[in-house]
Amino acid sequence: MQSRVPVVLLVEDDPGDVLMITETFERAARPPVLHRVEDGQEGLDFLYRKGRYATVPRPDLILLDLNMPRLDGRQLLDVIKADTALRAIPVVVFTTSDAEADVLSSYQRHANAYVTKPIDLAGFETVIDRIERFYTATSALLPLER
Repeated sequence: MQSRVPVVLLVEDDPGDVLMITETFERAARPPVLHRVEDGQEGLDFLYRKGRYATVPRPDLILLDLNMPRLDGRQLLDVIKADTALRAIPVVVFTTSDAEADVLSSYQRHANAYVTKPIDLAGFETVIDRIERFYTATSALLPLER
């Protein structure tokens, strides 16, 4: 068990998916702190602590949708993995696309995992629960920033 509550950044523009992810995380034995942004540009603002995000903590995990307005998930992933201050944060691409090109492209951009969103509610909840348990309850968290 982790000694601190994990912080998860959800980069997702679909309100229905946000609701299901939030509810599943809330049922966890030790729910993570969940921050949500609607697109890649807002994700950059969060990660670089700009504007209203000036005091947010660094996330321990990023759940990233690919297809979003303004700055999409691919572009955000490129920025995250190119920045030495951010690249160690695990990024799980969580998207509706099961296209081989998207899977390959995400791993080439150094995503830590690629998960296709199930279309049924039970499958969706199961996948989110597994991601939560692995990354926030099983896997070691990044050391706190100094």
